[in-house]
Amino acid sequence: MSKAEAKKRIETLRKHLEHHNRLYYIEAKPEISDFEYDQLMRELIGLEGLYPELLTPDSPSQRVGGAPLKEFRTVAHATPMLSLDNTYSKEELTDFDGRVAKVLGSGKYAYFAEEKIDGVSITLVYENGFLKLGATRGDGKRGDDITENIKTIGSVPLKIPAPGAAFKGEVPKLLEVRGEAYISRQQFERINSEKEKAGGELFANPRNACAGSLKLLDPKLVASRKLDAFIHGMARYEGRSAPQSQSGAMELLKTMGFKTIPAARKCGGMDEVFSAIDHIEKKRAKLPYEIDGVVVKVDSFDQQKTLGMTSKSPRWMIAYKYPAERAETVLEDIRVQVGRTGVLTPVALLKPVRLAGTTVSRASLHNKDEIERLDARIGDSVLIEKSGEIIPKVVAVNKTKRRGDPAGFLFPEKCPVCGEDAGKIGEEVAIRCLNPLCRAKLKGALRHFAGREAMDIENLGVAIIDQLVDKGFVKDLADLYSLGVTDLEPLERMGEKSANNLVDGIERSKRRPLARLIFALGILDVGIHTAYILAGKFGSIEKLAAARAEDLEGIREIGPVTAESILHFFRQHSTKNLLAKLVRAGVQMDIIEKVDGANPLFGKTVVLTGTLETMERSAAEALLRKLGAHPSGSVSKKTDIVVAGPGAGSKLKKAQELGVTVWDEPRFLKELRSNE
Repeated sequence: MSKAEAKKRIETLRKHLEHHNRLYYIEAKPEISDFEYDQLMRELIGLEGLYPELLTPDSPSQRVGGAPLKEFRTVAHATPMLSLDNTYSKEELTDFDGRVAKVLGSGKYAYFAEEKIDGVSITLVYENGFLKLGATRGDGKRGDDITENIKTIGSVPLKIPAPGAAFKGEVPKLLEVRGEAYISRQQFERINSEKEKAGGELFANPRNACAGSLKLLDPKLVASRKLDAFIHGMARYEGRSAPQSQSGAMELLKTMGFKTIPAARKCGGMDEVFSAIDHIEKKRAKLPYEIDGVVVKVDSFDQQKTLGMTSKSPRWMIAYKYPAERAETVLEDIRVQVGRTGVLTPVALLKPVRLAGTTVSRASLHNKDEIERLDARIGDSVLIEKSGEIIPKVVAVNKTKRRGDPAGFLFPEKCPVCGEDAGKIGEEVAIRCLNPLCRAKLKGALRHFAGREAMDIENLGVAIIDQLVDKGFVKDLADLYSLGVTDLEPLERMGEKSANNLVDGIERSKRRPLARLIFALGILDVGIHTAYILAGKFGSIEKLAAARAEDLEGIREIGPVTAESILHFFRQHSTKNLLAKLVRAGVQMDIIEKVDGANPLFGKTVVLTGTLETMERSAAEALLRKLGAHPSGSVSKKTDIVVAGPGAGSKLKKAQELGVTVWDEPRFLKELRSNE
């Protein structure tokens, strides 16, 4: 094919791909299959490879993802990306309206109400029509440059106006828009299904999946996740005919080819806002994406400026958040599972029902006492509630429809996996398998041992662990370190390359810090926070194993129950054998992470409450521990700092009553960055 012919074919392919891209992402009316789309894309990439001089920045091929990045650079936001106040109460919305009226005058303003997309905040900068930057919110003042990942999102125009868009005016010299990247419910189920088959850790919800995807350094992997994005705001506009209101801005951006929130409307007053909230809530469960409320904004940009903002949020905007969603269905069976500590956990098997946009067929029943409290019986109609978890929970039984087994559910007295005795230890509520050699306990212990906060053994997933235990290759935690490539290759989904990668991951885990090793051992009542305290206090496994009750109980954060769990663990002959095997395998027992005692978080007790928008709570707690701080789950007089994100409730209120220092997320991130 000559260059002239290639150029003509490239132009045709680009038009076809952009047309189908718009139909799929913007209009939700696809005309061709994914396979047919991929064939067109492969042809385009091939021709652009033959004639690289014909490649342009706005070519659809740029959405496939380039070479992996080494790291994300940090960029400053020209205008801050502030968080917003939120409420679960319509009365508080009325109070918000009163504050607006006090400044602007009653009845002299309009609102703009739109779905609150449960995603990840992004900002996009266009120069002379071309996408130049895509960034995360970060701490509100600075974020990560994720432009290459943003390019993989099909609904984000690489050039404005996008092909097929209705815009006819002059393209602004500079345009910055704000929005939410998200993963649809359908794609979320696909991603988790693939992770489950591969034995990987599941994402808790679509928001976490989206946040994790945008942090990936390989744009090709991001492209495979099929992210989407809604644009809901305009931060900067340098050009003719700049819009004067939120409603006007959304109309303009829509004509440029941006995907805007469909259920958005201009409201004459708070009564119309309430009507919009009720209307959106009724169709919430049927939406193809997750929302958790409605954002209400004063429509006029001039009036927004008049109202101004506080240090953390605009005074002209508020979010109304919906309560947790519930659904009623039939409890078809109760299956009892066995975890790593031997706890027998009942799981409700349900008649499939739609809840929060996904099909739910399982729910948590917590323990034997909870089944008795609910008086839940197989065949009953039950209410289930979902609020961000992978598995929802049963919250009530509709006894007016009772057709369940009149005898009730008989909780097993034997372990359902190994058949040995099960019972309570001391005063605890949980019922445990009492067999130390139970296969279910070993599988759970291995999953915990290999986890991210523990020994962080890459490529050791659930499917591999199950095979290792079932085939008798691994009989305790230390046996992992005797595995070789020849042992692993015969396993399902395990070729020579995968086996080598797993062996390398196991080898790297030998030098994890002491705190993570203590946590990995799975001592009852010893979480990651307690593990860091023990590592700092004793400095080695040998010294911890020799500790007396008074040594442990003398530590402020450790009570008699935890102390007894630690003593019991190290008294066991099986523990002594395990530690000896780990030492012989080369696992380091005394590596301490160095902490700068001069940083302002060192030694502080910090409570995280509400939703963190830039990272998962476990990641934030890990960073705090690295700085020598003590993450805590409850507020007391001993608390030094409370970090409050959107949705903070009783913990924030208690902190304010006690006079505890409260930080918002931007302040928290600033302190973390200052100690990097």
